[in-house]
Amino acid sequence: MRAGGAAPRNGGARRLPGGATYVALSGGVGGSKLSLGLSHLLGARLTIIVNTGDDFEHLGLHVSPDVDTTLYTLSGLVNEETGWGRRDESWNFMRAIEALGGPSWFRLGDGDLAMHVDRSRRLLVGETLTEICAHFRASLVVEPQVLPMSDDLVQTLVETDAGTLAFQEYFVRQQCRPRVHAVRFAGASAARAQPLALEALAAPELAGVIICPSNPYLSVDPILAVPGVAEALRTCDAPVIAVTPIIGGKAVKGPTAKIMDELGLAVDAATIVRHYSGLISGFVLDEMDADQEAGLGVPALVTNTMMKTLDDKIALAQACIGLCEKLRSGCDEKRAKARNA
Repeated sequence: MRAGGAAPRNGGARRLPGGATYVALSGGVGGSKLSLGLSHLLGARLTIIVNTGDDFEHLGLHVSPDVDTTLYTLSGLVNEETGWGRRDESWNFMRAIEALGGPSWFRLGDGDLAMHVDRSRRLLVGETLTEICAHFRASLVVEPQVLPMSDDLVQTLVETDAGTLAFQEYFVRQQCRPRVHAVRFAGASAARAQPLALEALAAPELAGVIICPSNPYLSVDPILAVPGVAEALRTCDAPVIAVTPIIGGKAVKGPTAKIMDELGLAVDAATIVRHYSGLISGFVLDEMDADQEAGLGVPALVTNTMMKTLDDKIALAQACIGLCEKLRSGCDEKRAKARNA
């Protein structure tokens, strides 16, 4: 089916009525873009579970790239050109580090540095990542609940031709050049899912779960690797849908297509659907790939998934919510027929 209707042209959208809640699983730039669209429609009725497998220590500081990208995007502070970092950033700190011969491959802007310093300070005195994220969310006036996937350390490790690389070593320092053989998540089996995240997935008013168009292997799989999260998706009463990160055989941003090819996988929507098999009940497919709809094996909605403008983000968010509503209505009808049989 094809999505219709246009998003408002006033840079925002009216809030959707009702008390239904939604959960988004997000990582990276694509996830934060769709999260922004959803936040315009849902406000505080949206919970975003964010990947923290990218977190690492740099220059003695705890850096949470995906959490910060989400907070910057939802607060209007993000650098629109890159999709990450802060707009109007200055770089005095990095110039001073370089002059001292310190590591400069992962660049921290002056404004961005404040987040990492304060996060590290708070962790040292015993606050959890969840508590710190809630503090930053309130300080930046972000309405949706933004939750790290776990307060425990989970580390994304990429097995490559150049050896085992921590995520940021692979993604930033090596610029995704080494060939990927596998991805694993150190510490995931012992980690505890964020209780508020599991609570949001079990809420009776939950109307849908949306897996954002984030890299499935590097950004979504770390979340699913934390015990309890995948099971919560399988057992929740609400529809679970995923948005394609692949358009016309290419990734919009990042190494998704490269990794799929190196793992011997077809770079198409069907591969993404199979990757989420058993978890999703619907899929959002880009209109460029409309010819693939019939072979996906799950109900699909065909629409524009390229989010260049705020209107694009809101329109895609509306399409996702619409698909969840359609799938939920179908489930309700089946249950009603079963009761009356």
